[in-house]
Amino acid sequence: MTDGPVYVLDGDVFMTAARSYYAFDVAPAFWDGLVREASNGRLLSIDRVKEEIQRGKDELLKWANNTFHPWFAATAEEDVIGAYREIIN
Repeated sequence: MTDGPVYVLDGDVFMTAARSYYAFDVAPAFWDGLVREASNGRLLSIDRVKEEIQRGKDELLKWANNTFHPWFAATAEEDVIGAYREIIN
């Protein structure tokens, strides 16, 4: 884990990259970098992004399920829901 900032990636980071300029066969270092930085505690994503990725049924879904799955944080926990309430209010 790092003492610095932790970045939360939205779905666009994954989907646009996978389906255009950073396709898995074109830029494997990009995907390796995401895993490296996630394993170092510098980035993660959330379960709702994973749900969005699952609609694609493509290579990105395979990667998310097989490689990045530990770094999709759950958002259904009470403290997360409470933080959403504070933001909305």
